[in-house]
Order: sequence, then structure tokens, then C-alpha cells
Amino acid sequence: MSLLRALSTVSGMTLLSRVTGLVRESLKATAFGAGVQMDAFEAAFRLPNILRRLFAEGAFSQAFVPIFAEYRRQRGETETRDLMSRVGTLLAFVLLLVTAIGVLAAPWLVYALAAGFARTPGKVELTAQMIRIVFPYLLFVSLVSLAGGVLNVFRQFAIPAFTPVLLNLSIIGAALFLAPYCEPPVVALAWGVFIGGVAQLALQVRPLLRIGMLPVPRFDWRDPGVRRVLLAMGPAVLGVSAAQISALINTQLAASLGDGRISWITYADRLMEFPTALLGVALGTVLLPALARHHADSNPGDYSALLDWGLRLAFLLALPAAAALWLLAVPLVATLYQYGHFTTNDVMQTREALLGYSVGLLGLVLVKILAPGFYARQMMKTPVKIAMVTVLVAQTLALLLMTRIGHAGLTLATSLGACLNAALLFRSLRRRGIYQPRPGWTQFLARLVVAVGALCGVLFALAGTPADWLAASLGQRVARLAAICAAGAAAYFAALWLLGFRLRDFNRREDDRPAPGG
Repeated sequence: MSLLRALSTVSGMTLLSRVTGLVRESLKATAFGAGVQMDAFEAAFRLPNILRRLFAEGAFSQAFVPIFAEYRRQRGETETRDLMSRVGTLLAFVLLLVTAIGVLAAPWLVYALAAGFARTPGKVELTAQMIRIVFPYLLFVSLVSLAGGVLNVFRQFAIPAFTPVLLNLSIIGAALFLAPYCEPPVVALAWGVFIGGVAQLALQVRPLLRIGMLPVPRFDWRDPGVRRVLLAMGPAVLGVSAAQISALINTQLAASLGDGRISWITYADRLMEFPTALLGVALGTVLLPALARHHADSNPGDYSALLDWGLRLAFLLALPAAAALWLLAVPLVATLYQYGHFTTNDVMQTREALLGYSVGLLGLVLVKILAPGFYARQMMKTPVKIAMVTVLVAQTLALLLMTRIGHAGLTLATSLGACLNAALLFRSLRRRGIYQPRPGWTQFLARLVVAVGALCGVLFALAGTPADWLAASLGQRVARLAAICAAGAAAYFAALWLLGFRLRDFNRREDDRPAPGG
């Protein structure tokens, strides 16, 4: 199959997810602004979101997908389905327990998330109320992630990539239709998260049934495959938890700076997640099963070549995206968020947070490609050590920078940490001989810099001043931003074409036939 076509499928569905996500965020900004109530919701949703990234999309996927891919490649359908059932049963049992603890411990969790909320009367209670509603989302979305990992190994990328759209639509529907019946209305967003989790899980049933991988309850944690997943999860949990602990610390630091800071960072983070998911997550999703297959087949040459393909695509797409975020920060924030309760000050403060994030976009995308280079080989310890070093450096920088540039210092520290993480992962892959760069990188980067320069020139010339955007109507903003983005994209890709880049140069095919005897 064509990896470029698979990447296009994942990116297309991810684009739909991010577009509906931006609609969701715009609606939230219009209806609830960036004050006390929105801080409470974002903090309440952040904990199950962090645990989701830790257990489901993070450590669990990193441990499970390579082993599941190996089973499918080498052991046949029956053993593969049994592994799915046993792992799924254990995961559901553990998450039910964690969910129950989270619901019962909601008031204490607020202080762990944002102790600064205690300074505002009623903020702790409101946050605890919404934690109780959103916490079961962890159970639903973790099982969704398990199903998504299985479908990705079977090269069925569309459904897992589309699934987040249901969460966005659920939150949008709750904000529009459920909010008038809730007190305060912001609680409707929490119910939207809950309903979205149920919808996401329901969507996975038919695809799993079609490929014969719908799990049945089978509790057996002593099974060798299950134990391999658990053993691989140990160091993976440490690695992923380092980044999530960093996010929790940043939430505490942002809360200590005063009301609105968490919301400004969150709105900027949503914009940052757009290219990060479209590029990094999509590439990582496509690469991990393919890398695991090459490792199972003992094919280091194709393994290295596949990493090289992913890295070149990352540079090709992430560098212009980072430049666009930097140069179009105010146009993007004003166009997407400045309605209703979202003030001019909110625009400028969210811009500061976005500028800090844009510095690290390339690093964030590269980590999504380099880390699977270890995970696919079931080598968890090295990325864990690197993640811990990165967190220590990033949090030290956060403490230093927040005293100078406020909440923007927190996002800048996150970006610098991501760049350090990517650099250390790259160095380790090279030292171990896992990745050998293919010829032509110097010429590739030189031509890329020229094309990005052309993009920046066009965007800078057309963007105008912040005052132009803050005073414009919605229609004017949308039309102008669309025209600027189109002009910038045309300049960039025209420059690439003139410099000799061709689409066929990035098309890579992978053999997805079952292994002999599999």
C-alpha cells in the first residue's frame, strides 16, 4: 500500500477533526470567554485528558501496537484475537477502578490540578462538579484507543482518525442545546465530553467486528502476550508521565499567575494542536505499525529508510506551518475566537502564548516520528530517560521564563523542551545505528529554507497590523485570512516545484501481505 495515501487519509480525517475542534473552541470562546468558569472546565477536562494521553494514546499504544503487529505478522488470527481480548479486558477493569477513584476524589483533585482556584469563591466546587462528569471519558476513550491501535495495524486508518470528530460535535451540541438547562451553563460542556466518549466507543464496534477483532471478556493477566504488554508499559508510563506531569505543573503555574491564564494557554494549545496532529500524530500513526512490521521481519534497511521518509516529510510540512503560526498569530486568534465574551485583551494574551508554542512546532512533530523508532523495536528505556531529562530542563525554564514574560514563558519552555527531546532522540537513534540518513539532506534543507523564505515574505507583506484584524468584521477576517493562507501556500509550493521537489519523490509503498505461515 502507499504510505503517502495512508498519510493523506489520516491527515484528511484529522483535518476534519481539527476544523470541528476549532469550531468547538470558537463557540466556547463566544459563549463563555476566558474567565473563571472556562478555567474550571479546562482544568476539569485536563486531568482525564492527561490520563488518556498517559494510559491510552501514550504508554499503552506504544507498548501494545508493536506487540500486536508482531502477533498478526507471525502468529495468525486466532492468537492475535485472543491477545486483543485479554488486553482489552484487563484495560477495562483497571480503567473502571481509576474512574471510580477519580469521581470520588474530585474535590482533592482540584487542588492537585490548580490550587490557585481556592482564591476565587466557588471555583473549586464548580471544577469538582465537572470532574465527576468528565472523568468517565477516560474509560471510554482509552478503549477507543485500543480499538484504534488494532485498526491501524490492519491498515484501516479512517475510523480511528475520524473518531475525535464525534467528541467535537458532542461538545458543540451540548453548548448550543444543553447549556440553557444547566446551572451554570458551562456544565453542559462537561456533559458534552461524557456523551462524546460514549459515541466514540460505539463507532468502533462495527469495524472491529468486520475484521474479526471484536474482543470478548477474557481475564488472564498471566498470558505471555499480556505480560509482555505490561512489561513494556512500565517504562513507557514513566516516559509519557514525565510529559503529563510537566503539563500538570504548567497548569499549577498558570493558575498561580491569575484568572484567564489557563484559558489563554488552552486556546493557543488548540491552535498548536492543529498542525501537530495533522503532521506529527498522522505521521506517527502511519509509521508505528510499518516500523514494527520491518522490525518483526528483521529488515533494518527499510526500517531506517522509513524513518528518513518521515523526517523529510516533517521538515517539509512543519517548518512552513511554524512560520505561518508566528506571522499570522493575531489573524488566526482574532478570526477564530474574538466574539462574544472573548475580548481584545484575550486575543493579545492568547497570541503571546501561541508565539511561544510556535517556536517548538518542528520539535513536537519530530518527536512523534523519532520516538516510534524506539517503540517499534520495543525499546522503551531510552525515550523514557530522554523524556525525564527534557521535563527537568523544560520546568526549570518555565520557572525562569514565567517571571519575565508571564504565561508565554510556560509555552516557550514547552517548545524548547520539545526541541531538546527531538535532538536527543535523533542523536540516540544515530549512535545505535538504527537510523542512517539517506544522501541529499544538505541540499534538501537548503532548498527548503529558500521556499520557507518565500512563504514568510508573502505572509509578512499581506498580514497587516493587529489593529486591522481587531477592527474587522467576521466576514472580512475570514475572507482575508483565507486569501493570505492561499497566497502563502501557493508561494511555498511554487518555490518547492521550481527548486525541483516533486510529489512522486515522497511516495513510498509498503508491503502489507501477511507473513508466510502467519
